[in-house]
Amino acid sequence: MRVAVISDVHGNLLALEAVLADIALHAADAVVSLGDHLSGPFDPRGTADRFLDLDIPCVRGNHDRFIVEGRENDWAVDVVARAAIDARHRAWLSGMPATQVFASDVFMCHGTPADDNTLWLDSIGRDGVINLLPREFVEAEALGFDFPVLLCGHSHVPRTVRLMDGRLVVNPGSAGMPIALGTPDARYALLDRRDGRWSVSLRAIPYEHDAAAAQARAAGFANWAEAVTTGWSRPGEL
Repeated sequence: MRVAVISDVHGNLLALEAVLADIALHAADAVVSLGDHLSGPFDPRGTADRFLDLDIPCVRGNHDRFIVEGRENDWAVDVVARAAIDARHRAWLSGMPATQVFASDVFMCHGTPADDNTLWLDSIGRDGVINLLPREFVEAEALGFDFPVLLCGHSHVPRTVRLMDGRLVVNPGSAGMPIALGTPDARYALLDRRDGRWSVSLRAIPYEHDAAAAQARAAGFANWAEAVTTGWSRPGEL
């Protein structure tokens, strides 16, 4: 069985289409998505339409939640996405679970199993330095979630971790918004189950990122344009 895992598209339809095309080349049996689907200054409405057409298992990201619920001091791209979508898209976002299990073996969440706004595997400083979080924290967040594969997003950092009991934790990275990686490529992961064991490959896919940058600039987000052009953005710069 082969499962493609995408996360953190952030409204970047051009990146999503490139990832989906690569997934098709690798004959995945299923595709799942780990949240933060629309919040970005690219094409949130087109991205929402594409996900509705795909009709794949999705979990809610923190920014999916912010679009629906609002919050004090809204992130500007949440406001952009909220204005771009209609009732159909809002119903889709509202109906997303915070977590779900796919094919009995694969647990899906956005941040950690308990919180869509907490980083599980990596921290990213405002200086752009990425650090693997301590083993004790990573292991503790997995307690009680006894699935062979645990999926998360949120950090935008591709990472695999083997827990001490052999469970596999996977962050596919961000399909649509690179942070502190030094590459504009769209990221996703392929999971393969053979003879009852799961393995993972992390994919980096080139796409027309200059066109995505032009969308961001047209929407008034030069910082996002720079991020998708270079991949060197830092969290504090977005």
